[in-house]
Amino acid sequence: MNKKMKLGILTGGGDCPGMNAVIRAIAKKALLEYDVEVIGIEDGYDGLINNRYRKLDFNNVSGIVTLGGTILGTSNKANPYSYAVKRGNELVREDVSAKTIANVQRLGLDYLVCIGGDGTLIIGHRLFKDGVPVVGVPKTIDNDVIGTDITFGFDSAVHVASEGIERIRTTAQSHHRVMIVEVMGRNAGWIALHAGIASGADIVLIPEITYDLNIIAEKIRMRHQKGRRYTIVVVAEGVKIKTDVDSIPASIRSDSIGFALRAQIEEVTGIETRAVVMGHLQRGGIPTAFDRVLATRLGIKAVDIISKGEIGYMAAVKGDSMGEVPLDIVAQGQRLIASDDPLIQVARSVGTCFGDQVCE
Repeated sequence: MNKKMKLGILTGGGDCPGMNAVIRAIAKKALLEYDVEVIGIEDGYDGLINNRYRKLDFNNVSGIVTLGGTILGTSNKANPYSYAVKRGNELVREDVSAKTIANVQRLGLDYLVCIGGDGTLIIGHRLFKDGVPVVGVPKTIDNDVIGTDITFGFDSAVHVASEGIERIRTTAQSHHRVMIVEVMGRNAGWIALHAGIASGADIVLIPEITYDLNIIAEKIRMRHQKGRRYTIVVVAEGVKIKTDVDSIPASIRSDSIGFALRAQIEEVTGIETRAVVMGHLQRGGIPTAFDRVLATRLGIKAVDIISKGEIGYMAAVKGDSMGEVPLDIVAQGQRLIASDDPLIQVARSVGTCFGDQVCE
């Protein structure tokens, strides 16, 4: 790199603890070691489409390592290849990628660091294929990006979810209830699995394992028969509800999985059941120390990739080390939990039920 180069940074997708830490790491290393001009793109790809950006200097990125959210803003709706545009009274989807690429060229970006999850990085991959010099950094509380062992934001979300489950436990114990805690995880159940193990949940339901309501009910009954008059159920939001109980109103079935499952369990077991949805609490607040360190390491690695003149790669965690993986691999989909994942067996070994087989 040389003094004339320009480096763009954008944060896309849902907000996530640690985004500011990675912005700080990228900008400070680029400024201190390479004297590169750093440009912050506002609101993810929306800023790239609509030319909203600002120059970042050392002072702009100082003191933000502990801040949640992102100083650049983000968007999970702005896809240059399918962008919502109002035509009359209707919203239509248009391909504005040519305009987006022209804006990158007009801005004179030699590299564009895209910080995001699978959606952001898949778009980044398409832009790379269309000639934009993209380098990726994996960000998501869902921990479902292919090519990296872990993403920053995940540890913070698990910490928040685990604390919520622990607080629910005292109410469950006091009132002898089944308490359902719904956590995020649309297609991947990493948060539910880790938070469930960490908090000692009795039942954990994830999108990757099909559950049987009768097995769940049997687990709850067995606990009551043994004097354990409460049950903690952790469920990922993406678990598909089984609507074979006719008494559940359609309005509840179409609601969150937590509330729909609450109605089913209470109907089948006759035991008072309540549900709590953690929702966006898992995204908010300050990142854990682990995520601040991880985000910093990933940001530094992204600049190391750029310093070698490489594009089309994502910074990644490989064991205890930082590595890089082609965006071609990252764009293949999501990293889901395999049926033989060691953590599944760990959870089963301590009696955790996944709703697929009878367990003590």
